[in-house]
Formats: sequence, C-alpha cells, structure tokens
Amino acid sequence: MKRFFPFALMILAACGSGGGSTVQLDPTISGQEARQFFGAETSASSGASEAIGFYSNGCLAGGMELPETGPTWQAMRLSRNRNWGHTELIDYIETLSANVAASTSWQGLYVGDMAQPRGGPMLTGHASHQSGIDVDIWMLPARDLSLTREDRENLSSISVRAQRGASVNENWTQEHAEVLRLAATDPRTARIFVTTGVKVWLCENVTGDRDWLSHIRPANGHHYHFHVRLECPAGDRNCQNQPLPQGDGCQEAYDRAARILNPPPPGPPDTTPPPAQPPRGMRVALQDVPNQCISLLSELN
Repeated sequence: MKRFFPFALMILAACGSGGGSTVQLDPTISGQEARQFFGAETSASSGASEAIGFYSNGCLAGGMELPETGPTWQAMRLSRNRNWGHTELIDYIETLSANVAASTSWQGLYVGDMAQPRGGPMLTGHASHQSGIDVDIWMLPARDLSLTREDRENLSSISVRAQRGASVNENWTQEHAEVLRLAATDPRTARIFVTTGVKVWLCENVTGDRDWLSHIRPANGHHYHFHVRLECPAGDRNCQNQPLPQGDGCQEAYDRAARILNPPPPGPPDTTPPPAQPPRGMRVALQDVPNQCISLLSELN
C-alpha cells in the first residue's frame, strides 16, 4: 500500500516571496487520515534529523533508529517499528541509560515506544510521539539486557499505581525516583509524564534540590512507564515547544489525587452515543499536518 501513496501527492514550486516549496494535495486524499500514510512508512527519510511541528501534530525528518540492544538499554516491542527518533533523542537515551546503570542497581533501561520512522500520527496507541522527541521508559527495572526479540514481545512492564493512581504501590522504589531525577535534570528535558501517585510521592519525599520536580507532570495512564518529552532541538525552526507551567506542580498533583480518592458525585447519564472514530490525536487529516510533513511522504515518488 505504501508505494501508491506518494503518487497521490503533488509538489509545486512556491510562488510567494519566501521561496522554497509548497505541497498541494490531491483533493481526493486530502481529508484522509494522516496515520494511514505515516503508519505505512518503514524507513526514515534522508538528510539530517529535524523535528517538525508539535508533539501531537508533526513528523520527523532524517530519523535515526535506536539500536535494538546497546550497552545499557534494550528496545522493546520491536515488531511495532517505533524505535526511531531524532538524533538528539537517541543521544538522550544512550546518556540516560548509562547514567542509570552507573547510579542504580538497574543495568540500564527498557525503552518503549519512540516514534515511527518518519514520525507522524501512529496507527494505534499514541496521540503524541509524532516529531521524534518523545520516548516511553518502562517502570520495570532492567535486570537482563540479553532479552531475545521474542522476550521483548512477551515481557510486561510493572505498574507502580495504587488507589486508582492516587498513590504508588510496593513496586515503587527509591531507585525509580533516582531514575526520574536523572531523566529530569538533563537540560534537554521539557517534561516527564507520570501517574499522579508518583508525582505526589516525589513532592512528599524529595529533599535538597527540588528544581527538577517542575518537569515531572501527572498524567493519566503513565504507571507502567514514564514518558519523556524533550525540548525542540537547537536549530529545528519548524519544531514547536510545549511551554512548562510555572511552579513545581505539586499542588496540581495533590488536587488530582484528592479527586481520585473523593470523586465528585456523578451527573446525569450521558446518552450520547460515542463517536465512531479513533482518538483525537489520531484523527488528523493529511491536509492538517505541517506542510513539511507532506513533503516527507512525497519524496518517495
């Protein structure tokens, strides 16, 4: 299917004073879901790495594949072909995993989803991870870095969630906190998403330097892994950052935990049928992705 997509795209020379090129889409495909096109790509585009657009509406030029196994990491779920990223993200993973191995009893990191070879919206699973500067790190301590491909398909991470996410369970350790500190104190880190209880634990237990806590943000669903989001790499002018809120974020976490433990009374039942469409971040049409992203697909023509 992939080989036929580019022939539906047309590159036209720009007429404006800015120069460069613009892409005009065949109107018969402009409204189709971008995930079908980007999800069909199996290799990176040529050239230097560049993060384009926003984390939830963008793409990756010149992506680099994280080696399946390194001295202090292993990439998991290889069948997904989501172990691609900006060269800055590859370096970040290599650096963080080495620091984790040197500072904890973990041998390194089990690395979950990064991006598709050319980024963009994924067929399943994520609204973000589109511009090559997001990575999921498993909460399961990496004790064995000789896992086979089959092992990496079948092994599961561990959950650190208790009380529906308001606190952490017995799987959570001080070393998890150290791994998060190492991840957050890298100057390239924009934010790290964790389950609410992890943020609450950190707010209640971290002493000394607490500046890095501002990068740790509570989010639903992040209890089997934590999600690192990097700042736009230097020089990537078409990349859009996500500004970090002011403050350490602890009160937000306390409020979230309180709502989990004492939810407000339910309102009247919603009888509206659910929409028959994929989640928000996966409904992006080709016509709505950054122009440079369409060019990545068309270069196969």
